[in-house]
Order: sequence, then structure tokens, then C-alpha cells
Amino acid sequence: MGGAEALGQPDGHANGAVVEEKLDLLRRQLGKADGDPLRIVGVGAGAWGSVFCALLQDAYGHLRDKAQVRIWRRPGRAVDRATAEHLFDVINAREDVLRRLIRRCAYLKYVEARLGDRTLYADEILRDGFCLNMIDTPLCPLKVVTNLQEAVWDADIVVNGLPSTDTREVFGEIRRYWKERITAPIIISLAKGIEASLDPLPRIITPTQMISNATGVPSENILYLGGPNIASEIYNKEYANARICGADKWRKPLAKFLRQPHFIVWDNSDLITHEVMGGLKNVYAIGAGMVAALTNESATSKSVYFALCTSEMIYITHLLEEEPEKLAGPLLADTYVTLLKGRNAWYGQKLAKGELTLEMGDSIKGKGTIQGVSAVDAFYELLSQDSLSVMHPEANRSVAPVEMCPILKALHRILIMRDRPADSILQAIRDETMYDPRERIEMAQGHSLYRPSLLGQPKRDVKT
Repeated sequence: MGGAEALGQPDGHANGAVVEEKLDLLRRQLGKADGDPLRIVGVGAGAWGSVFCALLQDAYGHLRDKAQVRIWRRPGRAVDRATAEHLFDVINAREDVLRRLIRRCAYLKYVEARLGDRTLYADEILRDGFCLNMIDTPLCPLKVVTNLQEAVWDADIVVNGLPSTDTREVFGEIRRYWKERITAPIIISLAKGIEASLDPLPRIITPTQMISNATGVPSENILYLGGPNIASEIYNKEYANARICGADKWRKPLAKFLRQPHFIVWDNSDLITHEVMGGLKNVYAIGAGMVAALTNESATSKSVYFALCTSEMIYITHLLEEEPEKLAGPLLADTYVTLLKGRNAWYGQKLAKGELTLEMGDSIKGKGTIQGVSAVDAFYELLSQDSLSVMHPEANRSVAPVEMCPILKALHRILIMRDRPADSILQAIRDETMYDPRERIEMAQGHSLYRPSLLGQPKRDVKT
């Protein structure tokens, strides 16, 4: 990474020549001919997927002959009256947004929706720069396509903004539209979630693996981008960083292409592990929200929970990674921002306060999919397998790894089994027999826990 870019010196609107040079460089690397624009397509229009496409539109959209950005979302999602009223207030509070809508002859429909005289739709408002999951943060106008085939058939770069639970199905459909392609597209996945596979061996399946299996696109063309980020803050130009992970061929060119003065993108080769860590922190964020709500935001209780949950995460990373220490910084940073302001912590708070119920499902109006719920189930199922057994330090017998993770067990009882109330999370962190978090970390460091098969790695002799 060059020094100037690493420090986030101005480019973008401050230096259009630099922006065009970055675009031209990637176009050359992709073999794009003059007059053939680089086609970037977002699939899924949640908060982060919409913001990611809006960042690219802001940076490169004015170079229309060289780059085109569009985003696909499903049609037919109506905006309810309360949201339409709130959206109207947001519009009128921002003079720049108000003037833009008036210039585009788009303001009247928001007045009519505010009065209840018409229904707005999510794809319709996204064209004007409003993401249904992030109404309070207006984006730039986006080209929205509701026909999936039209959106993706000729894409050069596809950005997966879908929840992990929808990724396999949608990309399975996309495969049909790519049968005649000569060259494979590049796919950047933003999804943070996992699935569990138990046959023939227990292992984790990540969104990039789902995409590869569903489409047949070579793994070297599929990358993961993640970091300690809140979508609305990134679009409002709060300084942030992220990592793009994947094969050497594309991650460095894409890191340079995606980097902006306020959004620094580093690159890393360890795709699957970073992707799994993005899902793991969502598990414990839900519990953090519960503890915060149940203890009236007690700083002491939250710190107790944080110490215990981070010790469990460290324990789990020792099962997943041969050199887990290198993940500590990225994992803790991503966990920290999620606990502060992420949707999974918010969900835990609402459950504990009784403002949401589990019967409402994990797709929440105004927030999108709460991916931590399915991640709790996946991690619990994987770590319950006897084939992964570890030695219990006191009982001196083999146990499934989940037995060393009482918070994960408590979250599974609350969210998946639904046979314990939300406040049982407090019992888990106040258990008198609970290990000192330091002891759990020492257990992890002092034993050969690494199970390469969990991430689909070949089995090899484990160091003793």
C-alpha cells in the first residue's frame, strides 16, 4: 500500500484525475475495451449493500463512459405509512435532498405518501437515494433494477449485499444467467454469516463458499470485504477501514480501486477465516444487547459480559485457526463496533425489553436480517459434535467444545430452543462455577485445539 493512499490523502472529488486513473488501471487489468464500461452490480439492497454501491456511484458514476453502477433488489416491498411519514420528515430536514427531489420532479410522491394518498415501494425510493433499512441517511440516487437477469447477466463486478441466509438461493438463480459467459465475473461478498455442514465432517460454510458452489465461479474471483464499520457512518464520511480478503490476483487491485480518503481498504489473503470471524461476533453481539437492556446499561455488567464473551471467541478461534493471535485485532475491533451500534446488539436489547419477540422472525422492518440468530444455531451445532471433542480441564474427560462456551449455550437456549427467557443470559454470566476468562484463554493456548476440518482445510498432524 502506498504511503499517500494509506494515510487517506484526498482523492475522489478533490482530485478527479486520480479517481479516473484508478478506474483506468482496473479496467486495463480486466481487459476492458474503450467504449465498454466497467459494469458494477450490487445484489441485495440492505444498508451496507446500498451504501457500498452509493460510495462507488459517488466516486466513479460521473465517468459514465467508463463505469456504470447499478443495484438489484426484489420488487414489490411496500413502504408502510409510518415509514413514509418519517421519510417525509427526513427529506424536509435536508435542504440538499429536498432541492434534488424537486429538480427530479420526485418530491410530490413523498407528499402524497405522507398524506396516505399513495403507496411507495422500496425499489422506488432507492432510486431517489433512500434505503428502506436506513431511512435517516439519504444516499445518492441509484440505478435500481428489479429483474435479476437484467441486473447481472453482463456484470464485471458483482457485490453481494444479501444476508447469508439468502445468498445460496439467489446466486443459484444467477448461475442460470451466466451459462453463456466466456469470462467469469469478480464477486465481492459483504455478507457476515455462516452455515453448518455435518456430513461427512463438521465444517463451516461461508457466503463466499456458497457463491462458489452455486455459480461455479472460480474461488480466485470471489472475495470478502469486511471491517469494523457502521454503514450510515461510512456514507457520512466518518473515517473507517476494512479488509478485502481473497486470492492475490484481484485483492490488491480491488483494494486500490475501493479505497477512498475516508474509507481505507487493506488487503489480506486469509479469506475464509476473516469471513467466519465476521459471523462469530454477531453471535455475541445479541447477548451484549440483552445484558445492556436487562441491567439498565450497567457498565460493570457489560464489562463482565465482554470479558466472558471475548474469552469464548478466543477459544473458538483456536479451534478454527492455527495462528489465532493474528486475528485478535480485527475480531475485537469488529466486535466492539457491533456492540456499540450494530443491529445484532440492537436486536438483543429489543428482545430483552419485550419490544420484539422471537415469533417475529429474524428479518426486522427497518433493520433487515439479524444474521446473529442463524450464526448462533450454526456455531452451536458445529461445536456440539463429539468428533471435535476436547479435554475438559477439571473433569478430565473429553467433551464437545460447546461445553466450554456457556454464553453460546445460553444464547442457543434463548434464541433457538426458545425454552429460556432472555434474562437467563444473566444467569450464564453470574454462574459461580464460571471459569475466570483468563483460564479459558490459557486453556486454548495450552492445548492443541486447532481443527483444520472446520474450515474445510486438509487434515494434518497437529502440533503437541
